[in-house]
Amino acid sequence: MTTAITHTSGRPAPTGALLALASMTCVQLGLAASVGLLDRVGAEGAAWLRLSWAGVIVLLVLRPRPWTMSRRALRGAVLLGVVTGGLTILFMAAVARIPLGTASALEFLGPLGVAVARGRGGRALAWPALAAIGVLLLTQPWHGGTDPVGIAFALAAAACWAAYILLTQAVGDELEGLQGLAISLPVAGLVSTVVAGPRVVESIEPSILLVGLGLALLLPVVPFSLEMLALRRLDTAAFGTLMSLEPAIALVVGLVLLGQRPDMLALVGMAFVVTAGVGAERIGARASRPVETGAVPALAGLDRPEPREEADEQDLQHQQRMIHAG
Repeated sequence: MTTAITHTSGRPAPTGALLALASMTCVQLGLAASVGLLDRVGAEGAAWLRLSWAGVIVLLVLRPRPWTMSRRALRGAVLLGVVTGGLTILFMAAVARIPLGTASALEFLGPLGVAVARGRGGRALAWPALAAIGVLLLTQPWHGGTDPVGIAFALAAAACWAAYILLTQAVGDELEGLQGLAISLPVAGLVSTVVAGPRVVESIEPSILLVGLGLALLLPVVPFSLEMLALRRLDTAAFGTLMSLEPAIALVVGLVLLGQRPDMLALVGMAFVVTAGVGAERIGARASRPVETGAVPALAGLDRPEPREEADEQDLQHQQRMIHAG
């Protein structure tokens, strides 16, 4: 598939961790900025701006070659784009109704479920139970204060995220490098155009188009670069574990930028979801990932030559994250 990535010696693990955290922060800052567009263009319009510009950037940078792909690979990449469009639209609809941190935690149930499904043994069942308790504490249905429609949108986005994790891996097994991403993001832009409809698209002012371009740069482009650097310093176990912190970052961004203040129960629920994500990631890695004797499981794997399987797994994780950021 892809050429194995080799770590450069002398680069400590904290550098890779900081790069990964910076990437997640950029994603959440972009999402918070997108929330500011909801009153002007709606959830569909905000999703359309992000996905359309991201699709254009990807077309220009990656230059997809669909004529070199098999029908199976091309069909998978197109389906991945449809799921990506659904994920983005549903998530924007969720954050229009519920706090960003809550929406991110609910959406995170998708990859958590995939990781748990790959896990083995009775311990794997403990993580979804912990996550379920966390979700109850986050949404607090006994108060009736959280919009049930927003919760439904976030859970639907979680299902889409789980689907595109599986689809990205299937497409990544068929295509080299980021060619799957080069097809799927433009398709997602087309899907968002259809969903938004001509009324939304035609009503968007030129100034908002420029804002959309800025968001597209903040979401796919900057995180893309940071994660490329992070993945050269971290193995997939470390990277996946760090990604489990994203709901907590979303909560902080929502608090600082959007004034969304969680209560104590919501904070405990967030901690439960993050803990479940870390635990599920550590038991639910793909079977192709090599296991090294004596390595620290969460943040090991730096400054060593990387086998092909590990490089392929990092490629898949990177594509999944970039599709999500798009």
